[in-house]
Order: sequence, then structure tokens, then C-alpha cells
Amino acid sequence: MQTQNRFIQMTALALGIAGALAVGQAQASGFQLKENSVKAMGRAFAGSGVATGDASVVVNNPATMTSFEGTTIQSDITVVDLNASFDGGGFAGTGTPLARPLTGGDGGNAGKPTPIPAMSIIHKFDNGLAVGAMISAPIGLKTEWDRGWVGRYQALTSDLKTVDLTLSAAYEIVPDRFSVGAGLVYERAEAELSKAVDFGSLLAFNSVPGFAPQSADGEAVITGDDTGIGYIVGMNFRPTDKLAIGVSHRSEIDHELSGKADWTVPGNARTVFNGIGRSALFNDGKALAKLTTPSVTSVSLSYQFNDQLTFMGDFAQTDWHSLKEIRIEFANPDPDSVEDFSWDDTRFWSVGAEYKLSEAFTLRAGYAYDETPTTFATRTPRLPDEDRRWYSFGLTWNMSEQIEINAAYTRIEPDAPKIGINDSSRHSLFGEFSSDVNLFGISGRYSF
Repeated sequence: MQTQNRFIQMTALALGIAGALAVGQAQASGFQLKENSVKAMGRAFAGSGVATGDASVVVNNPATMTSFEGTTIQSDITVVDLNASFDGGGFAGTGTPLARPLTGGDGGNAGKPTPIPAMSIIHKFDNGLAVGAMISAPIGLKTEWDRGWVGRYQALTSDLKTVDLTLSAAYEIVPDRFSVGAGLVYERAEAELSKAVDFGSLLAFNSVPGFAPQSADGEAVITGDDTGIGYIVGMNFRPTDKLAIGVSHRSEIDHELSGKADWTVPGNARTVFNGIGRSALFNDGKALAKLTTPSVTSVSLSYQFNDQLTFMGDFAQTDWHSLKEIRIEFANPDPDSVEDFSWDDTRFWSVGAEYKLSEAFTLRAGYAYDETPTTFATRTPRLPDEDRRWYSFGLTWNMSEQIEINAAYTRIEPDAPKIGINDSSRHSLFGEFSSDVNLFGISGRYSF
């Protein structure tokens, strides 16, 4: 009976599903993609909450919608090209007489180019009221490590998607000087994550003859989806014709992810489970997870020196302390899987400038520094992350009074992410990632 109980205790631990679903829901700096405006990306999102003529303010600061006239439609697409490679190794059976080095390669390049679309519309009425709507996809990255790589027990595929529909309204309390706005955020989230499962270790640690660490690899694929509701509020204050100050706050969003676990168990391992009366373990079934995504508070500044030159800045704090733990409840007899997240609140700041070359062309550039909530102990291969620096450039072409085309490029360079994992299944993985991100964007805006 003691051996059977130990099998039960290790069921959830073999997968570590809690951390997997948390990655799928991350909405801020650790795994954040801010891309909802190509124009803002060209200046590293400096001044994103007070930028006139950029319809992404529907989500960045709805109060700024009152600066528009008539109707504006904007469509953006950004291609995110992530490159990530690994150099390191580890052990299976860490801390036991069965310990042996992990087998497998370096995993190859885990990154894949991923398009991130966005579309927004704003209408300003003559009475000072403005309304807007925006569809955006704040999470759209995919990492895929080679099967059989050295870190396969931590991650194989991570395919993460979120789609937000935001409906906003704003009112001009003092014309051209002070406005307020608010919006409702409806979020759809989907995640598919997989990893290898070391049934050889699980059975060897329970003294089952014929098994050793890495001798019987299986696989687990986790899928989950949910919808949640949040809100955003903001204000825009223009004390002078040259200076604009914006403050916005996006709320936490509560999710209750409903998903399933699909297991692939080697035949010899399944025979053992059936033989000891534990055939119910490691079977496909439903899973449920509750989590709260963090709130984000942003401050944006813009100062127009003259008709040609404007300087901008942005500061945002993401309150990761709301993500304390993830608890996964299984429909099958597997026990709950609980993973502790003690992530730090993070800060993002950026500076940028725009220079109007002519009535037709405007150049922009920006620099940003983005902190990571992760630490050496909590980092995973699903999306290697560290403090990162942004270098951005952009161009606007005003084809006519109604039509505008924007293009931008951003290079994101993280500090070298190091990893040191000792998981509950007695796998250790240590090493360093080499990673970078290139963003390529183009957008169009039509006003009438």
C-alpha cells in the first residue's frame, strides 16, 4: 500500500501542469507582448497612452480617444520572430543512487515567427463623447524544442494565444485639456503545452525492477481555454498646448481554465500500473485551474518642442504579486498539483521621439528597459526570459489627409537567461539560453 500511495503522490508532480497553464495566461512583462500599435512600437511604446492619431489608445488609455475627430479605423500586424537556443545539461534522479546525466541534444532553435494582429475603431461625437472598440492578441508566441532534447522533461511545445475585445468610451470634461475614459475587456485565452514524462524514474524510485531514469519516456499534452472580464480606466491631462500627461489602469482578470490532459504512457509502464491496481493513473481526463492575471498601471508623457519634434516617455508597473500559486484540480483520482509563484512586481520604462520631416513623412525612434518577474529559480524553458532592452525605429507616410501607412522595427535583447531547475520529479536542468526577438510591423489608418 505504501508503494501505491507513492505512485499517487507523484502523478501530478510528473507533469508540473500548474506552471504550464500559468505561462499560458501571463499578461505582463514576463511573457508580455505589448504589440497593439506599429506606430507606438516605432518609439518603443513611449507615450503610448497620450499619442494622438493612434487608435490603439482604445486599450492603452481610452481617455485619449477624445483627441480624435470623426471616425478612424486602424489595422496593425506585427511579426514576432523569437530566437532561443540552450547550452547546458542536467541529471535525472538527482540526489539518489540512480542519478545519471540527462541525455539528448540542445533543443535547436525553439522560436518561430508569429504574426500578432490588431484592429481598432474610434468615433468622436460633437458633444465631447468618444467611443471605440479594439481587437488585439497580446499573447501569440510559440516555442517548440526538439523532441528528445536535454530539457524535454521541462518543455516541448508551448503554443499560447489570447484575443481581447475591448469596448471603451471617453468624455472631454474640459475641451482640449482634460478627459476621462473607461473600457470593458473581454478576454479569450487558449493554451496548448507539452512535455516528456520520465516514467522510468517514477518506477525506478519505487523499486520496480527493469526500470531506470530515462528508460521509459512518455508524454503529456495539456490544453486549456477560458474567457474572462476585466476593465481599463484612464485620464488625459493637457496643462499646456505642448505637454500631455496620461494615466491608465488595467484590472486583474480572473480565469477558470477548463482543459484536459492527454497522456502517452509506454506499454511496459502501463502494465505495471495495471498490475498494482493503479490503472486509473495517467489517463486522459479533464482538469481545472483558477488563476488571476496581474493588473497594470501606466503613466505616459508627451512634450512637443516645436512643429517638428516631440519627445515621449512611458512607465508601467505590472503587479505580479497577484499570482501567488496555481492549483490544478483533476477529474481523475490524481491529486491536486500546486505550484508556488513568488514573482516580483515589474517595471517597464521607455523614452522616444518623433521628428516630422515633411507633411508626408515622420520618423520615430525609442529605447525601453523591461524587467522580468522571474528569477534563476523560477525560470523555465517554455519562454526564456530576463530583463530586456528594446531598440526601436519607425516611419509614417501620410498618403493623403485620410490615409496613413506606418512601418516599424524593434530589436529586443534580453540579458543572458540562466536556468537552474530541481523539480519534484528529481530532474535538474542547468545552463544558459541565448535569445533575442525581432519585431517587424506595418499598419494602415483611415479617417473620415
